Order: sequence, then C-alpha cells, then structure tokens
Amino acid sequence: MNTVLFSISAFLLAIGVLVAVHEWGHYIVARMVGVKVLRFSIGFGRPVWTKTSGPDATEYCLSAIPLGGYVKLLDEREGDVAQHELSRAFNRQSVRARIAILVAGPLMNFVFAIFAYWAMFLVGVPGLLPVIGNVEPSSIASKAGLLSGDRIVSVGQQSVATWEGGVLAILDNMLSSENVSLTVQHENGQEQEIYLELAGKVSELTEPGALFTGLGMRPWAPSLEPIVGELSPDGSAQGSGLLPGDRVLMADGLVMTNWVSWVEFIRERPDQTVDILIDRNGGQLELALKIGATELEDGSRIGRIGVGPFVPEGFYDQYRAEQRYGALAAIPVAVERTWSMSELTVRMVLRMLTGDVSVKNISGPINIAQYAGYSASIGFASFLNFLAVVSLSLGILNLFPVPVLDGGQIVYQLAEAIKGQPLSERAQLVGQQVGIILLVLIMSIAFYNDLSLFFS
Repeated sequence: MNTVLFSISAFLLAIGVLVAVHEWGHYIVARMVGVKVLRFSIGFGRPVWTKTSGPDATEYCLSAIPLGGYVKLLDEREGDVAQHELSRAFNRQSVRARIAILVAGPLMNFVFAIFAYWAMFLVGVPGLLPVIGNVEPSSIASKAGLLSGDRIVSVGQQSVATWEGGVLAILDNMLSSENVSLTVQHENGQEQEIYLELAGKVSELTEPGALFTGLGMRPWAPSLEPIVGELSPDGSAQGSGLLPGDRVLMADGLVMTNWVSWVEFIRERPDQTVDILIDRNGGQLELALKIGATELEDGSRIGRIGVGPFVPEGFYDQYRAEQRYGALAAIPVAVERTWSMSELTVRMVLRMLTGDVSVKNISGPINIAQYAGYSASIGFASFLNFLAVVSLSLGILNLFPVPVLDGGQIVYQLAEAIKGQPLSERAQLVGQQVGIILLVLIMSIAFYNDLSLFFS
C-alpha cells in the first residue's frame, strides 16, 4: 500500500508541476499582450482552494480533479463583456496575438524539459556502459554476430555512452531503416560494424519492454557469487545460522552457481524449510534454512530470508558510466536531448498512425503513476528525466491539430487569417465534437494498455 501511495503522490506532484508550467505559459503571454485573465486553475471541477489577487482580480484555484488545468480568459464568446474591457477580450486580439497565447503553453513544456534535463545532467545521471550480456541462440542479435561482452560504441552515426542512450539510438534508427547498424567493440579490443535485420519486426519490437526480448539479448548484469553479505535483523537467515561471508554451495541438492540463482531459489519457496550446504572459512557446513515470505501487491507470495549479497569493493565501477556536466556545459547537452526526444516522440506517433509502431506505447494515468513512483524511488535525477519526458509529451500532444487542444485552436486562428473572418459556429462545434471523439478514443486505448499491463 505504501508503494501505491508513493506512486500516486509522485504522479500528482508531476502532473501538478507540469500543468502549472503549461498553463503559466498561456497566462503570462496573455498578460503580456493585454488580455484579462479571469481564472488560473490547477485541476478541474469544484475549487477546493481559491485566492483572488492582482489588479484584474484574477482567481487562482486548486480544483478537485487534479488531472489537468486551465486558464480562463475574458472572451465575448463565453459571456457579456463590459464596454470598457472589450479591448482586453481574447477574441478581440489579432490573430498573431491569439496564436502566441495558444503556443505559449506547449512552448513552456519544452522550456521546462530543457531545464529538467539541465538539472539532471548537473546532478549527474548514473548509468551502465552499453555492454551486452546474454545473447540468445538463433536470435536477431546472434545472427547479426553480437557476442556476450561486446560494448556498443555507436548506433548508426550516433555515439552512445550508456544503455539508455543505446536504447534511444536503436529506436531512433529503427524508425528510419529496417536494418540498424551497430559498431561494437569486442572484448579483445577490436571494433566491428554489424547489422540488425529488423524487416517486418518494428511494430513488435516497439512494444513496451519488448526490445531486448525481441532482439534476443540482454544488457550486462553483475554476476555476483552466492556469498552472504549483510543480514537483516528480522530475517529468517540470521535465525537459521547464516553468517556474513558464508558461500552457498548447494540448496536442496541444487548447485548454486551465482547470486541470481540463489535469489530465484529462495523466491520460489515461501514458508518452506530447505537444507543448504555452505562453505564457511574453508570448511563445509549443513544448515536447515527456514524461508520467510513477503506478499506482493497482486496478492502473490515470494520467499524472503533477509540477506544481501557480498559485493567486492569497486565491483561495479568498471561498468558504470555517469553523465555529469558543469552548469554551462549542461545547457547544450540539455537542448540536444530535448530536441532528440521530441523528434523521436513525433516520429513514434506518426508511425503509430501508419501501424508501423505498436499503439501499446500509449500510456494512461495508471502506467504513468507507476513509472512516476518508480523513477522517484530511484533518485532525483531519474525523476527529473521522467518529468522531462512527460513534459515533452504534454507539449507535443497539445500541438496536435485536434480542436479541443491548443493545436486545433491554432488551426482555427490560421483559418481565420486565411478566410478573413472567424469560422462559423457550426464548423467550430463540429470540430469540437470530432476532437472529443478522438481524445476519448486515445484515452480508451491508453486505459486498455494500462489495464492489460496491470493484470498481465
């Protein structure tokens, strides 16, 4: 339950910040061009907190449904406007001024993404070197010639320093060509260019979490020996006689080759007692180990004994790759990351429309909340990355030419500039109805994806 509450809190914090940023863009530009702002609301529905402030007595609100927000401007189409304030009504502004107000919201999301990436690179982004772990026989990766231990140097023309960068580069190249070229460095130091043959597989590979499985490879993972490190005071391992430094040799007759196999063995046996053989200071000893249990959110139970692995000093250092820059050096890096992520997002959306990219990438509030909690639990840099990605998605989504979004309203203004007069009320009403239908369709797909992932 604590995990659920943490995820919800992180999600609401993220949505609150990003909506405030978006609406502040509309608000500040409206003020700059002289339009009167009646209300600035974070959330929809009944206001739960209200404050009136400023020369225009603008109403600032926190509303009951924290999944959006809006800025209400003085507008003759939404009510009577006093004669002396007609010049401050939105509908009385020039087309250029109205477009500036509409564009300002999404623009602030892009500006915020740059700031978030800048702060992220300033703090330092921990990551792993793009070293390949296990390669499945007869897989795409195996047929291409990839080997366990290979380090990815570049994807196409893009140099990569971390696994995150490598994944983004592979996705980016995959959207341009069905053959992705990789330059890898083998363990002997030699470099080789290889090609991943992806013809007809792009849609399945772009499903969430399907890239590595589809390619038949895994990122490098530490292969720790099954040696006991720290013991939890309330764990069953301590009560069964295990001590730090003990090496687990066998469990119920099964040889324990590494820490992963030991963990899997324990997880599969909640509330059981098993016989284990350990090496302690060069001598072998048999113990009866009682395995405890932990209940997961879905109601299932896994084994737990309250023990961590022994990690030799400096073990992870050879595979770590932290991206950290100074205050000035981080600016161009943040701008470049914002541009590349925006471009990738747009291309993914366009390829979804043609069916070349899986629509399972459309996420709803459940999946976003889970990732918000997960990223926040990892660390500040990870949460900043999450905020930047969602901010970019919010900015791009709002620029779509859908009438109920900023992009659709911009199209209306451009049509008025070309036509010389506003579109008829009927045309605008039909556009609004089409826009609502499209948004309901998108949200239905998003909720379906969320629920499918949640119950899978």
